[in-house]
Amino acid sequence: MDQVIVHVGCMSLKDSQELARHAAHIGASGIAVIAPSFFKPSTAEVLQTFLQEIAAVAPTLPFYYYHLPAVTGVKVPAREVLQNIEKLIPSFRGVKFSGSDLLDFGQCVSCSPPHWSLLYGVDEQLLAGLVLGAHGAVGSTYNYLGCHINNLISAFNRGDLIQARSIQFQLQELLSYAIKLGFDLGVNKQLMIEVSGLSLGPPRLPVRPCPHPHAKEIAHKHQTIFL
Repeated sequence: MDQVIVHVGCMSLKDSQELARHAAHIGASGIAVIAPSFFKPSTAEVLQTFLQEIAAVAPTLPFYYYHLPAVTGVKVPAREVLQNIEKLIPSFRGVKFSGSDLLDFGQCVSCSPPHWSLLYGVDEQLLAGLVLGAHGAVGSTYNYLGCHINNLISAFNRGDLIQARSIQFQLQELLSYAIKLGFDLGVNKQLMIEVSGLSLGPPRLPVRPCPHPHAKEIAHKHQTIFL
């Protein structure tokens, strides 16, 4: 059975609470919350309280913290946010860690109980995350590279680090090429369309549509690397 985790993080605490209540009402499998990025929490304690206020309105849903410091600008280490978090949020069940600080991620893994899920979210560093103990991964490029990432994880799980590294290096080669052309979320969405053949529509502002020639170039690079 599919699991659906609804992201309910907003700039406004009240908006986040409203979305959390709705997620509980429709029977979501869980909720996730990113730190607010306009009025930024300055300490782990403040961020914990913000998360607690949201979790409290949907106490039966598994709760996940979405750590994305490069976008939110919230530099509070995830390890500090997790400190005693279940005393504040009994429904807490894990983290989507989309930061490049592997020291912080390793400390999150080392302090986490068995019933938590630590999901790694930096696509080009997935293998490093797995080595440190990630239980899975969530990444934007997996919308069109999912089968290759599953192969990477399978290779890692059976101890074939040579194969796992080979796939990780392929992903890094593709992203390095894309970054030179101006890789962003608009490009990523256009690549989903190019690779899948499904019409997913344009991105929403302020994300700009990707120039079609750029998407074609990256899609061709994808073919030469993975096919």
